[in-house]
Amino acid sequence: MKITLIVIGKTTDAHVQALIDEYSRRLQHYVPFELDVIPELRATRGLSIEQQKAQEAELLQKRLHQGDYIVLLDEHGRERRSVDFAAWLEKREAAGARRLVFIVGGAYGFAPAIHALAAEEISLSLMTFSHQLIRVLFVEQLYRAHTILRGEPYHHE
Repeated sequence: MKITLIVIGKTTDAHVQALIDEYSRRLQHYVPFELDVIPELRATRGLSIEQQKAQEAELLQKRLHQGDYIVLLDEHGRERRSVDFAAWLEKREAAGARRLVFIVGGAYGFAPAIHALAAEEISLSLMTFSHQLIRVLFVEQLYRAHTILRGEPYHHE
């Protein structure tokens, strides 16, 4: 199984990007991983929030494949401890989907069309983080989950 993280907008902070790159490199040791960056919308000044979300939804849908297991990273999703997330991830990887796709939406969240495609929604915290920091936090959690599953000493509990 391949894990894909789809995000909207490039990471502009070099320090944040370095951390994403580091955890992505580490994660590759366990599972094929891809970070798919969709460019931010341009000329959004005249668009409503719903129109922006609809345009982002069109771009997201073009990145999705038949048979993908789609999980939205959304503040209203289910929270899990790291060990619980690792167990969930192990079950998802064993379920046989070709790709496990996680999506970080744009600044205003997801259009209803994307919510309809998702099998699940996960929240990383009750707190709000910038979309750039969520990328680092989530890739680190993917890495942590794989070390937990292999009994490696990265995670302490």
